[in-house]
Amino acid sequence: MSHAFAELVAPGKIGTMQLRNRMAVTAMGVSFAEPDGVCGDRIRAYHEAQARGGAGLIITGAAGVSWPVGGVQRDQIAVSEDRHLPGMTALAEAVHAHGAKLAFQLHNGGPVGLLDMLAGRPVWVPSVPEPSQPDTFESFLPEELASSAYSKIASVDFREIPLAEIERTVRDFAAAAERVKRSGADGIEIHGGHGYILSSFLSPKSNRRTDAYGGPLENRARLLLEVIAAIRAAVGREFPVWVKIDAREVGKQGGITIEDAVALAKMVEAAGVDAITVTAYHDTDRGKLHSASHTPHEPAVNLPFAARIKAAVGIPVIASGRIEPAVGNAAIASGQVDFITMGRKLLADPDLPRKIMENRPDEIRQFFFFYTWISEIYTHEAARCAVNPELGFEHQTAPLAAGTPRHIVVIGGGPGGMEAARRLDAAGHRVTLLEQGKRLGGTLRFAALAYEANERLLDWLRRRVEGSRIDVRLETRATVELVRSLGPDDVIVATGAQRGLPPIPGADLPHVFSGDDMRALMLGEDTAEVKRKAGLLTRLATKVGATTGISDNLDFIRKATRQWMPFGQRIVIIGGELVGLELAEFLNERGREITVVDEIPRFGKGLSVLRRMRLRDELLEHGVVLQPEASEIRIEEAAVRFRDHSGADQAVPADHVIVARGAAADLDVADQLKAAGFAVHTVGDCQGVGYIEGAMRNAANAAAAISAVSG
Repeated sequence: MSHAFAELVAPGKIGTMQLRNRMAVTAMGVSFAEPDGVCGDRIRAYHEAQARGGAGLIITGAAGVSWPVGGVQRDQIAVSEDRHLPGMTALAEAVHAHGAKLAFQLHNGGPVGLLDMLAGRPVWVPSVPEPSQPDTFESFLPEELASSAYSKIASVDFREIPLAEIERTVRDFAAAAERVKRSGADGIEIHGGHGYILSSFLSPKSNRRTDAYGGPLENRARLLLEVIAAIRAAVGREFPVWVKIDAREVGKQGGITIEDAVALAKMVEAAGVDAITVTAYHDTDRGKLHSASHTPHEPAVNLPFAARIKAAVGIPVIASGRIEPAVGNAAIASGQVDFITMGRKLLADPDLPRKIMENRPDEIRQFFFFYTWISEIYTHEAARCAVNPELGFEHQTAPLAAGTPRHIVVIGGGPGGMEAARRLDAAGHRVTLLEQGKRLGGTLRFAALAYEANERLLDWLRRRVEGSRIDVRLETRATVELVRSLGPDDVIVATGAQRGLPPIPGADLPHVFSGDDMRALMLGEDTAEVKRKAGLLTRLATKVGATTGISDNLDFIRKATRQWMPFGQRIVIIGGELVGLELAEFLNERGREITVVDEIPRFGKGLSVLRRMRLRDELLEHGVVLQPEASEIRIEEAAVRFRDHSGADQAVPADHVIVARGAAADLDVADQLKAAGFAVHTVGDCQGVGYIEGAMRNAANAAAAISAVSG
């Protein structure tokens, strides 16, 4: 039988380096090294999990060749001194133990050298940057701004890098490369993109020099070519060396173009590199563009540019940027590229390559594009993953295994309940899952309707539960008597938050819907409030949807609601956090005029920084009106009245009003069970709103605690 991913699983070769497949871990800054740049237990265990998971090649995050000079984030890898060698060697050995190959990505941050800015050192640049007015920080919440490293920078001392410093930088790259070879690693990726020192020279926008390093492309490429030559002299012709370049600078007028990139690719091939990794950069002054280049929101957006470069050179081309396995497989088969790197996918599931090799793609833990890990770079924190709580804690996490299997009752079939149940089942425990609704998913079903990427996680969790030994009991309300009759050793309560309407004047009017009303209405749940507030046609549609099962098909609902929805044209959403903004996006895409009002100063709590940047900009681009810092909000029959941030009275016409706030912890069920003597663990929003990431993390912690007791 032919393999569904025959090209991805086929062996590959970069220079003299033989790889077991064509799937590589792209370089990602995760801040898992030690504070002094040493590769310690944490980053070693992180990369070892990827090697164990089947990746053919692992490329480290940016490793500073002049560290701390040119450092771009806390706890990044450094390869600038011999004292870093033991950790590098231990990392290489850990990766090799599982059949993967390891490459260090060498870089100097140059213009974006955050550590230089924090320390007050000169920030070396090809040319002093022109003044700009970035909108990036407009998306930060006050608490994020307060904790961000960027808020601690009083001023930046940009200096045009002199020739002596250029020569030192070249020497640093060469010395670091020789160190990588001595460590026992298998290759080197030179980071020539993302606004770091090498790409800042390559960009005509940031390089306005008039000496031998500025002007035409052959001059702007001089520094990169000198680095390649120095590294080759240090490691020899047989050691695999390749370069990562920007295919373009998105949204940056006068920046790198694909024509520049193709010409550069020919130059670096002639200089003796063994492959080219294709990425992209962007205008960093514009928030939305931070998810439009190297970490794109649009699937496979960089692939056509990689194909252009592949057509121009004779060495392997490595593609990156939200490429699904099937798309990557087809791209290799058609000769567009030779290797596919994955980032976010492997943070969510480091075992993805092995599951691909074993033809088990349905078992891959899905992620949704919440940009959690990369947003942590902006707030100067270590990486996290919304769906993989073990990320960054692999060195502390032992596989769950039940010493003495226990019987666990899980109450609630939302993301937290399903995740806890499937983890406990996999550890060997007997699990009974009680869900009072007709189907699994909880609020994740509505979240998946509003933001389609969430459905990937919903489907994965459902499949894991359905394919397990878990005793699932739908339409079952958990009472003390029922739980007592089941005789569990432990109980996990994952019943979700309480979502009543907050005390807003006019909230009881018939055209006002709560978040729960919206969920019931859109998913075919015929509740008392829907009956009271919705018209006959809507109630009939709800009933038909529930009876026929159409409301189970979220894709059908998404399409159908583009044709008809039980809402008027003008909608005011009260609530500017995650739920309110995603609702605004959903309704705006269906032609409604949306105004979002809230008392909070910045919208988007619950969204990661990058997701918030993108969503905020897109809402404004599409005419959604955002009104933060509103006060004296009240709802009337035909309008919502409030005082805006400037103190002016506003009256926004509203055919319907949706109140998307007021969620709070709901520990009633947990408290009743505790009072009855049960060992109770709470998971998810019932203990305080933490959204999907909080539910998944709570579930992992609860499962680990129960298994630890059983051992």
